[in-house]
Amino acid sequence: MFASLSDRLTSTFKNLRTKGRLSEADIDATVREIRRALLDADVAVTVVRAFTGRVRERALSAEVSGALNPAQQVVKIVNDELVAILGGNTRQLHLAKNPPTVIMLAGLQGAGKTTLAGKLALHLRSQGHTPLLVAADLQRPNAVTQLAVVAERAGVPVFAPHPGVAGEDEVPTGDPVWVAREGVATARARHHDVVIVDTAGRLGVDAELMQQAADIRDAVQPDETVFVIDAMIGQDAVATAQAFADGVGFTGVVLSKLDGDARGGAALSVASVTGRPILFASTGEKLTDFEVFHPDRMASRILDMGDVLTLIEQAERAFDAEQTEAMASKLASGEGFTLEDFLVQMQQIKQMGSMKKMLGMLPGMGQMREALDNFDEREVDRIEAIIRSMTPAERRTPKIINGSRRARIAKGSGTTATDVNGLLERFGAAQKMMAQMSKGGGMPGMPGMPGVGMGGKKSRGKSAPPPRGKKGKSGNPAKRAEQERLAAERAVAGQRAAQGSAFGLPAAQDADPSSLELPAGLEKFLGR
Repeated sequence: MFASLSDRLTSTFKNLRTKGRLSEADIDATVREIRRALLDADVAVTVVRAFTGRVRERALSAEVSGALNPAQQVVKIVNDELVAILGGNTRQLHLAKNPPTVIMLAGLQGAGKTTLAGKLALHLRSQGHTPLLVAADLQRPNAVTQLAVVAERAGVPVFAPHPGVAGEDEVPTGDPVWVAREGVATARARHHDVVIVDTAGRLGVDAELMQQAADIRDAVQPDETVFVIDAMIGQDAVATAQAFADGVGFTGVVLSKLDGDARGGAALSVASVTGRPILFASTGEKLTDFEVFHPDRMASRILDMGDVLTLIEQAERAFDAEQTEAMASKLASGEGFTLEDFLVQMQQIKQMGSMKKMLGMLPGMGQMREALDNFDEREVDRIEAIIRSMTPAERRTPKIINGSRRARIAKGSGTTATDVNGLLERFGAAQKMMAQMSKGGGMPGMPGMPGVGMGGKKSRGKSAPPPRGKKGKSGNPAKRAEQERLAAERAVAGQRAAQGSAFGLPAAQDADPSSLELPAGLEKFLGR
């Protein structure tokens, strides 16, 4: 979503890095480019004005003029101010001292409240909570059915005493306030420690919507009132958020559809305008595409500095600790890395989510955006299909795979023999690298990096040692003369050795051809 903004800011900072000292004109030009980039990203005008004002004030201060690298200092200032307008610190949900904790979802129709209810329930269930979903949206067609389906996928129960409406022409008859009140009572009776109330929305802000949301709020007294906003609606996000803040009031914000291709200025405006923190972000259609919102990490993503911490957290959730430890022990002991091991690793990586998203969290990947966009997620599935089409013996010992086996594997996996060959070649290179690293020898072909291997010491910037027999010339004149004398003697000895016969006999020794046992008919080639 922030691709365009990230590219504009990265290009602006790249121009700064070529200058050793920044003048006031340089800073004004940089601030002007930042202002244009933020406005193009649909950030609210008031937020842009305040943001660029603070950046310019700090950039003209002593912290930049006295810095060793002024350009990096300006980037740090922009990063700090981005973190500030995104909310500053990460804010967790406030749980009630006496369960159940009541969480009310509010927002416009189409913002994604119902799907978000399932995502939030799954997130809380993974933390050991026992959430209950309450279907209080009785006016949108099939909203109750949709919540029931989402709840089943999330593995949580749903309280839905009223079926709601099934068509556009049907008039709502149920009382959403009663449903919400009874849902909280049911959760308390069944000992659920969290209640998530899904409320109705409208296509636009109106008095009826605000009154119904306010009535539900007064009936259930929520511990958290969460405003769900579509991150793709642009400048309208600020007006909508302000209307809900005045009419209903909310304690936190959830950004949905953050994986869209819109400009995403809503994310940079809502927290600053309303003064309410962003709690979560929905980044895809799957129930697992949901994460806690960290302002500092989001600022790093926007500035193309990556989000390695989130990537590590996802890996910790997806990777099995016992399997990872067993794999590390296997490599350390010198045992071979097989295709079976590779398959296990791929399955764990798939559990982390989209490969594009994971690669996009690495620093500097904004410069490879075109390659990321062209990356085919199905390639991982094809590799898995190829490996699964192999026999256990072929996975353990790929060298036994001959032409007929390749044809069988390709047919079984729905690929071509060329695809199978490509996988085996890449795996062979990876296998050699694993073997080299397990011996502590560093990466193959990189002798100057001995610290890459397991248990090896880290390189401290020393250059690679010269090849044997090719020592560098000494700076001491006496030693240098001695080195040149030894080199000359070696050169003379080499020339003498080269003058020997093709059979390895010294030049001083005269060989008699008649004494050699040669095949019949070869005498004519000896010149006799």
